[in-house]
Amino acid sequence: MTPAIRQLKKAKIKHQVYEYEHDPRAESYGTEAADVMGFNPAQVFKTLLAELDDGRLVVAMVPVSGQLDLKALAKAAGARKAHMAPVEAAERATGYRVGGISPLGQKKRLAKWIDQSAAQFDLIYVSGGRRGLELALAPDDLCQQAPAQWADIARL
Repeated sequence: MTPAIRQLKKAKIKHQVYEYEHDPRAESYGTEAADVMGFNPAQVFKTLLAELDDGRLVVAMVPVSGQLDLKALAKAAGARKAHMAPVEAAERATGYRVGGISPLGQKKRLAKWIDQSAAQFDLIYVSGGRRGLELALAPDDLCQQAPAQWADIARL
């Protein structure tokens, strides 16, 4: 059981766990999850880490059908610029491996934003904390548990 699942169970948040066989040759972990599980790619959210110009690491959740808008994330975070965080920094801060970074149960408490597009769905899917493991939960529950703020941070 991953820290993400433990957090949801402890908080008694309604969720579902989905597992699939991860293909190490997959080019995109989130797209692989959507394809293999038959989920709508607009409902599957990837968890990305960015570094702001002031050195802070922040978390962004955007649909796998889109891309993170780094300028929009920087603006939401009150910074001028943002760039993708180095893999080592992302893994150290979250306690998860890239491709399996969950927005829940992270080692460090980082500021988080979720793209506004998630609000249109009853359920969204996020990484459960390892490659091949997805969690389904209500977007509002994710925002409360992460905790995360809403923002328009994706280019769809």
